[in-house]
Amino acid sequence: MKNNLKGELISEFIGSFILLFFGAGSVATLVLKGAEYNIWDVSLIWGLGVTMAIYVTGAVSGTHINPAVTIALAVFRGFSWKKVVPYIAVQTAGTFTGAAMVFTLYSRSFAAFEEAAGMIRGSIDSVATAGIFSTYPQSYLTNMHALVVEIVITAILLMVIFALTDEKNANAPKGKYAPFAAVLIGVTIAIIGGSFGTLTGFAMNPARDFGPKLFTALAGWGRIGLPAPNGYFWVPIIGPIIGGLAGAYLYENAVSRYILGHGEGEPELAVEEMIYDPKEETI
Repeated sequence: MKNNLKGELISEFIGSFILLFFGAGSVATLVLKGAEYNIWDVSLIWGLGVTMAIYVTGAVSGTHINPAVTIALAVFRGFSWKKVVPYIAVQTAGTFTGAAMVFTLYSRSFAAFEEAAGMIRGSIDSVATAGIFSTYPQSYLTNMHALVVEIVITAILLMVIFALTDEKNANAPKGKYAPFAAVLIGVTIAIIGGSFGTLTGFAMNPARDFGPKLFTALAGWGRIGLPAPNGYFWVPIIGPIIGGLAGAYLYENAVSRYILGHGEGEPELAVEEMIYDPKEETI
């Protein structure tokens, strides 16, 4: 088959852009315009943004749009290691561009909000607007506590993704129902966000966080963007990667291998279950 890496990278860029465009757009509406959103509303929009990205780009690249997914697939599902760095690069570029587009469309709203609040972009108070694009933890959380949160919630996400894409899993959507996996992944993200999003902003995706943080650092937020207060920027990078590997490992070794009728999980036939066939006897 013809190498389609160029198309895959374009696809990953577009998918990552869509993710950030809708997600950050919803938070901008909440923060800048005072929309009556709750945590579930925002989480659902982020989740549906992922679903839309999968429908648009999944046929080309598989829509990883997340370095944690890309790395886990390389470790456990045979995804080419040669593609890992290029995938991560375009995923980050896609979220950077998505943040830039949201900022451009809401530029006058940012200016009006900052003027009304007496906020200086780049001050510690401007975390409120920088948080439109990327994640920041609650002030009472240490970086290590936040790291644990990101590891756990990303592990759950990757377990679901691996389950939904496991050919051995009879409960995963297949055939004409396969497209529903995209909806279930989006709903999973929304459930995680609705349950734990108030703690760290449920990054679960290094590119989703670092690309926008890089943008805000260049767009006037400075050190609020990078390295972020308390040097937080590394937590949404390392946490999701560790969590993704942990979740994928758990699914592959604690669930998938025990699916009956496949591999090591297939039980041996008990003696009493053996069927006697007299025609098989020989003289």
